[in-house]
Amino acid sequence: MQMDVCGVSFSYNSHPVLESIDFQVDRGEILAIMGPNGVGKTTLLKCMNDILTPRQGSVFVGQEDVRGLSGSEIARKLGYVPQKAETGRLTAFDAILMGRRPHIRWKVSEPDLKIVDGAIKRLGMEELSLRYLDQMSGGEVQKVNIARALVQDPDVLLLDEPTSSLDLKNQQEILNLVRQVVSEHAVAAVMTMHSLNTALRFADKFLFIKDGRVFAGTDKSGVTAEIVSHVYGVPVDIHNIKGNPVVVPQN
Repeated sequence: MQMDVCGVSFSYNSHPVLESIDFQVDRGEILAIMGPNGVGKTTLLKCMNDILTPRQGSVFVGQEDVRGLSGSEIARKLGYVPQKAETGRLTAFDAILMGRRPHIRWKVSEPDLKIVDGAIKRLGMEELSLRYLDQMSGGEVQKVNIARALVQDPDVLLLDEPTSSLDLKNQQEILNLVRQVVSEHAVAAVMTMHSLNTALRFADKFLFIKDGRVFAGTDKSGVTAEIVSHVYGVPVDIHNIKGNPVVVPQN
């Protein structure tokens, strides 16, 4: 088991947002957290890497409780890509290099630089490497954020709407890359997603949240029109197109 979320509950100013969330994700798996806006998907990700402290419950990476780890230890185990990140007067190369900080002891090494250079090439970002973040589009900045998480060499990737600022081509590139990294490096990935059909193409497991609780947890074969309709409040059908399930609203 790579990550185990056990009974996580969270409240904002005594207002319950999440109640008794349980799920597991293994090495080599991508889990998609699904649900309508405001249901607590981003809050759950932040509880998982100790940005927010749950009211109750625990999060384990392997055998280690995340709340017992230091900030640098968490950064070595969990690569977090927020929905929106601050931009500043940093080049893409320097911003990605910051992902190596949990592994750097005294100074940046040649292997650190090679890892960053390799990530830039894998994402096809060579032309962006010396451009400043505040000169980039939202989609370009998002690719930098994902590259920074990858060079952390984490056990688990946490991605909050990783394709929300990307066009169709870049969505495919990024999610194919996440799929490749998860498979080749035996890491786990947890993503929040708005697009059901994109999630159904790339994720292995699904956690549907409704009213702050787990409505259903299943693999791809268990995603039904009934689950989707109940969670989102919209009647849908699910069709199979070229081997992929596709959600289609009835109205």
